[in-house]
Amino acid sequence: MKKALVKSGLGLSVVLFLLLPSLVFAEEAAQPLDLKTHFVGYFAVAMTVFVYILAMTEDMTQMSKSKPMVLGSALIWFVIFLFYYIQYGTAEAAVASFKSNLTAYAELFLFITVSMTYLNAMTERGIFDGLRILLVNRQYNYRQLFWITGVIAFVLSLVISSLTVGLLMGYIILAIGKDQPKFVGLAGLNAVIAANAGGTVSPLGGISTFFVWQQNMLHFTEFFALTIPCIVNFLVPAAIMHFSVPAETPTFVKETPKLKRGSVGVVLIFILTFSITILSNVFLEMPAIAGMMFGLALLEFFCFYLTKSEKVGCDESQKGFDIFKCIAGVDWDTLLFFYGAMMIVGALSFLGYLDAMAQYLFVEISPTLANTLIGLSSAAIDNGTLMFAVLNMHPDFPNGQWLLLTLTLGVGGSLLAIGSAPGLHVLGLMKGVMKEGEGYTFTFHLRWMPAILLGFFASIGTLFLVNGGAF
Repeated sequence: MKKALVKSGLGLSVVLFLLLPSLVFAEEAAQPLDLKTHFVGYFAVAMTVFVYILAMTEDMTQMSKSKPMVLGSALIWFVIFLFYYIQYGTAEAAVASFKSNLTAYAELFLFITVSMTYLNAMTERGIFDGLRILLVNRQYNYRQLFWITGVIAFVLSLVISSLTVGLLMGYIILAIGKDQPKFVGLAGLNAVIAANAGGTVSPLGGISTFFVWQQNMLHFTEFFALTIPCIVNFLVPAAIMHFSVPAETPTFVKETPKLKRGSVGVVLIFILTFSITILSNVFLEMPAIAGMMFGLALLEFFCFYLTKSEKVGCDESQKGFDIFKCIAGVDWDTLLFFYGAMMIVGALSFLGYLDAMAQYLFVEISPTLANTLIGLSSAAIDNGTLMFAVLNMHPDFPNGQWLLLTLTLGVGGSLLAIGSAPGLHVLGLMKGVMKEGEGYTFTFHLRWMPAILLGFFASIGTLFLVNGGAF
């Protein structure tokens, strides 16, 4: 028993020693401290690197990316709170920082949840299956389908989260080109690039763009300046890939689209929701989530009406549906991943790392070069996490630099298959459907990286050309 007590006491002493700072005393006020060279800071950095490696290698480990991120964020904040309580007996500064990051995440969580709920509702009503049938019935050749699916991905990602657009377009492309692996690979890649480019133009479609809008760094209408650069980003690699797309026409048996009752109503409420969200933000300065939640309420009541007004014995297409099943069907792994990522970034900011990084990036290096390098790094690191990190650095940017950062982070993820949510979704969709090494794969994407990189720099050049006065 004595030995156990001695060991416990020794262990506690070691923990206390590690947590005590060398130059900070208990009588100081409980303010945020610079802990970059303290054990707490080293632990946070090591844990961040470790969990990000696990998240980025989910295909090899077969472990969903949210698990290490949520656990890592919890451990980092636990150590921070423990340090403050040992040092001061209170953790008010840490509590304030934690709640601030949690509030930012809550808005993102609700925004994505509503967006995905609409996507699931439209899928349940057969709208996207009808789109697939429409494309097949028109007997387009593969090159036409390559451009049509790319343009649809770009347009949809203006109003629907690009990560869900990637999944949707991957499904349609697979259904159309299942017998032509080369088309599936090229069209899948094209859809990923288009979804990232379209999501960059609009805060409704891109996570990093949403963060800039959420923090009021740019007003909604100011993002329109990214329209032409993002179109260039999509068109340059697409034009290069066009000549590699098979020219033949797929043969399919014609089908009749079967839209379920209320499908048009769901689309109209979807349009109304995003119209209210944008207009209330532009003219009333209401947070975006207020309009989104209003739209979700409208959708819930519409689903209630469909269910209550269905006739006894009607066929499946005439029945209503449960909106809460659509809510439950959102991508929880992605939502929880963003929780972990945002809380980790908030912790690193609280510990002083992001301020030091901002000093190096935006003072010692020019903001233009720094924003370009940050955009290139989004090829391997989630762009939403990077944008949240930059926002926590509080750089003093003119509008032009915010536009540049939004552009490079939004389209930089297209450089690698693992660099963006649409890419990861399409990769996951190909598993078990295409043969090993066929269709859209990591190595297939990598082979086209030079063309995508050309589009990346062409979009930056276009931004300076059309909006140079804002820099």
